[in-house]
Amino acid sequence: MKPVEAAVAVVEAPVIVAVAEPQSYSRLDDVMMLTKARLTMLVLMTTAMGFGFGSGHRMDWFLFFRVMFGTAFVAASASVLNQFFERKVDRLMPRTRDRPLPAGRMAPGTALGLGILLGVAGLIYLMNRVSPLCAGLAAGTLATYIALYTPLKRKSAWCVTVGAISGAIPPVIGWAAATGSLGRDAWILFGILFFWQMPHFLSLAWMYRDEYAQAGFIMLRRNDIAGIKAATESLCCAAALAAVTLLPVYLGLAHIIYLPVALGCDGWLLVCAVLFLCHRNRASARRLFLASILYLPLLMGFLMACRR
Repeated sequence: MKPVEAAVAVVEAPVIVAVAEPQSYSRLDDVMMLTKARLTMLVLMTTAMGFGFGSGHRMDWFLFFRVMFGTAFVAASASVLNQFFERKVDRLMPRTRDRPLPAGRMAPGTALGLGILLGVAGLIYLMNRVSPLCAGLAAGTLATYIALYTPLKRKSAWCVTVGAISGAIPPVIGWAAATGSLGRDAWILFGILFFWQMPHFLSLAWMYRDEYAQAGFIMLRRNDIAGIKAATESLCCAAALAAVTLLPVYLGLAHIIYLPVALGCDGWLLVCAVLFLCHRNRASARRLFLASILYLPLLMGFLMACRR
């Protein structure tokens, strides 16, 4: 074949281009994404922890399932309403632009109606089938998350602290359901969840700081370009968490066998927090984030198993 003929053959040859097909989602997928199923499961896990800790060794299983059912509805409502109010901003971040609302797979009015329905149904159920105290705590959690945390994300880095307060209430709901009151032990659980969330979310905010900044979210302290404030705050909260997790043994709420497990978990998280402060890069932030994910069920599982 002559050079010219070869060139023509190349031009006329069909060009095969690999085009990635857009990912398809079912309606169930969208509902699971909208209600943040994994986050709801975390809320339920901490609620169950509070209920079990408050019940001691005598569990009322019917009451347990009722409080879990109502709390699940309220937690799902918070996630749906949060995504409704942030639907325009979610289009600006790669990690959220494929959600049902920014992707256009669900109408905003549908999501708003679903969020309100879930919230009202959950609160009414808790009020009538569990207790007014639990319903009030759940309402406070929902209001803090939607009315304070969600708008504050675009105004101040204090949103992380406010969000941690909201996220620390579910175990208190569980405790209140089991005991009918709020006591010292309930606030120990609150403290564990509050201080745990700070390094958990600050490390996440550091990993995705560019995306958050592009969307206008202020998740880190102003002028914290090097991440020193975020890493220092993570370390301080990890240290405070270690102190709170030892209180159950000191106050006689857990057997001594819980102590070495708590010390091991706390030491592991503190090491990851120190490495985050030393390096302040994505790898160290991710290490702390993953450590926090494993930390909570491990520590809480042993606390529940070793309760007196």
